[in-house]
Amino acid sequence: MRNFITALLLPIASVFADAPPQTPAASETVSVSLTLYSSADPAGFDPRQFLDQARAGGNAVTGVPGFGLVRETRMMEMPMGVGQLSFTDVAASMDPTTVSFNDLTEPTTVVLDQRFEFDLVSSEKLLERYIDRPIVAMVDMQGGPLTMKGTLLAARGGVLVMQREGGVDMVPQSTSAITLGELPGGLRTRPTLLWNVNSPKAGRHQVRMGYQTDGLTWRSDYNITLNSANTKADLSAWVTLLNVCGRSFDKANLKLIAGDVQRIQPNMQRFPRTAMMAKGMMADEAAGFQEKSFGEFHLYTLPRPIDLPHNASEQISLFPSVAAIPVEKLLVYEGATMGWNGGGQPIDVREFGQVGSTKVDIYLRLTNDKTSNLGMPLPAGKMRVFQRDEADGSLEFIGEDVISHTPRDEKVLIRLGSAFDVIGERTQTDFKVDRARRQINESFKIEIRNRKDTPVTVLVREPLYRWSHWQISANSLPFEKINASTAQFTMDAAPNAVQTLTYTVQYTW
Repeated sequence: MRNFITALLLPIASVFADAPPQTPAASETVSVSLTLYSSADPAGFDPRQFLDQARAGGNAVTGVPGFGLVRETRMMEMPMGVGQLSFTDVAASMDPTTVSFNDLTEPTTVVLDQRFEFDLVSSEKLLERYIDRPIVAMVDMQGGPLTMKGTLLAARGGVLVMQREGGVDMVPQSTSAITLGELPGGLRTRPTLLWNVNSPKAGRHQVRMGYQTDGLTWRSDYNITLNSANTKADLSAWVTLLNVCGRSFDKANLKLIAGDVQRIQPNMQRFPRTAMMAKGMMADEAAGFQEKSFGEFHLYTLPRPIDLPHNASEQISLFPSVAAIPVEKLLVYEGATMGWNGGGQPIDVREFGQVGSTKVDIYLRLTNDKTSNLGMPLPAGKMRVFQRDEADGSLEFIGEDVISHTPRDEKVLIRLGSAFDVIGERTQTDFKVDRARRQINESFKIEIRNRKDTPVTVLVREPLYRWSHWQISANSLPFEKINASTAQFTMDAAPNAVQTLTYTVQYTW
């Protein structure tokens, strides 16, 4: 029996043994630069799903939330007058309409036309091109290999249909070594741009070209380590790069754009505004990105070259770890649940807003300023929070949230989950409507039950949803007007105790 691996390799070897060599103009890469953009949703984007799809042979580019701008400079052999340049190893997912060309050696060189050839060699494509042409198949048999010659009629479902003199044979492709003639025209081993150029000067020219390509994106992730007192935290961050664009990049200069960059798709629908995730911080060149304002966006430059292979993801430190950031843990109770299925205006319906939640949410708040050892633009990303178990020193995960793009000097609020030992209860105690006077009076009792051995402070946020004109006419605790429709009370509950709040709101219209 012939070795199966050998049988798989023979068709390719046979094709290229007989194929005339392709002779693109000689070129040598001088530099490669990448600028990546991302519209990834930090909550749901997972690069692994695209990598798994690529490894399974699927089209991994579709749906990748972002794109890249590739700029490459090469030394190329320029013909005199009108001639052809072959620029190989471009991204298979590039948009040819975005290509720019600049001859740095002879600026008067012009491109007359271009063609993008991306129909790459594969066994399926080769067989498709050999329909109605003669082929040779060596089939593994128990007695040894059997040579079969004929005209290929079809190649589907792992079966070759071959017409020979006197009949038709159906040959299993998986156990056959297939020999073809020359490589059919239009197939290439690598995606290639072909330019017809007109240059007044022949010889070695330095050519710079650029293009946009799909299949490139990035996201940022933050890790917070909280101290046992919930007062200080250490922060580190990573950037994850994804490349499924159809080519690898070696020693590339990398930049990331952060901001909502608009991009129009070919179907003229707006690209979900490209939420460029970026990174920044005052960083040591060897450790992270250097950030600067760039128009209305932020540009992050990695001060060292990077290799980014095809069908791979790569993690890079966004900035050096920042220690001892002041943080504040908040417990927040929002007991009102705005469920209403009765139709019409719920302004004077007693049941509206009666349904309540018992969950008290946990938040971590920090300020992105220099006083807190931060003070840099933070791109949108997922923040994971860990706390150290003092018993054995291990880090335990205690929650995560997504932040939007956060400028310097702004606050960051991270929801960690719901408290186990602190419970809220909201009860409507009175409801009166006076339609003649256009007035509603509504009363509530709110309980915070603290089953911990330590005191807690809970912020109680009450939505005043029935009408825009309201006033709190009676209240057992002070309140703060947060916005036009929200009042906030601060409730301190002693260990293993119950704290009660009562208030009445009057609406007029």
